[in-house]
Amino acid sequence: MTPTLTLRNPADLAAAVPYLLGFHPADSLVVVGLRDAIVAVVQRWDLDPDVDGLAAAVAEVLGRAPVEAVLLAAYGEAGTVGPVIERVRDRLPVPLLAAVRVTGDRCFCASCEQCTPPDGFPFDAAASPVPAEATVAGLTALPDRDSLRAQVAPVTGSAARAMSRAVDLAGRRLTRLIQRAWDNGVRDGLPAVRAAGFLAVDAALAAGRRGVRLTDEQIAWLTLLLHSLPVRDRAWESTDHEPWQMSLWTDVTRRAEPSLVAPAATLLAFAAWRDGNGPLAGVALDRALAADGTYSLATLIRDAMLRGLPGSTLGRWPSQRDLSDRDLGQRDRTARRGRFTESDAAA
Repeated sequence: MTPTLTLRNPADLAAAVPYLLGFHPADSLVVVGLRDAIVAVVQRWDLDPDVDGLAAAVAEVLGRAPVEAVLLAAYGEAGTVGPVIERVRDRLPVPLLAAVRVTGDRCFCASCEQCTPPDGFPFDAAASPVPAEATVAGLTALPDRDSLRAQVAPVTGSAARAMSRAVDLAGRRLTRLIQRAWDNGVRDGLPAVRAAGFLAVDAALAAGRRGVRLTDEQIAWLTLLLHSLPVRDRAWESTDHEPWQMSLWTDVTRRAEPSLVAPAATLLAFAAWRDGNGPLAGVALDRALAADGTYSLATLIRDAMLRGLPGSTLGRWPSQRDLSDRDLGQRDRTARRGRFTESDAAA
């Protein structure tokens, strides 16, 4: 749940944004959508030389999100940021409550000419009460976006080589499993795969609940079998937002063979989204979609986040139909154009 933060002036809004995003932005436009005076959507956009296209893309996404008003925060040089704020402001489908620009160590009100002096306010986030309020509420602001991505980055070096060997062994094990089914007269090996997958999921969840780290062999076998949709759905149905689940799926996501990571990263995204941790959910979705750009559950969760649907409000495990009502299942055209940075959508 997003905490209550006291915003007294433009500098307080600028100080709040990194905690809502999970990192300190640079050369960015951040859109904060409000519903009932509560933050419902936080989106970061790369500054685009095509200002008209960027403004249209922001307006299109906000038009689909259940927000009643908007705050804007832009980070960058005045010559670049100013036209972006002006054009986006003209295209907003809901009222703009405030807009700020942060250039270096100065903060400017971009909503009017009279709010700040010509050289702006000194911007020192530490002087605002917002960081203290956010920290008490459990929010953090990493130094930059790369620091956030590092939380789900794949392992490298000897750990990656060990996982590659474990995946080779898991592949042979899967081949033997299917061959045994054929030898027993079962021409469809899917029931055997499903049964093995259910056992692997249950074992992983039991280990995670006890705080026991999975072996390379367990992760290789699990990530291979999660590509069976019934197996993935068994893990999905058992995933909510408990801390041990976030730890489990973070570990699996980091150690998984990159080509096999999509289901595990999506499960991590779901757990983070359910917990209200949009920044972590976003970078997990980045990993999932980098491995498989058409992975349907990842695209559905991403679109639900874009529309401002908070996972914490779901009272039960949702079906894919719940997440894809009406236009949720349609890929956002602006995302396909690459203007929107999907990992920075936060519900």
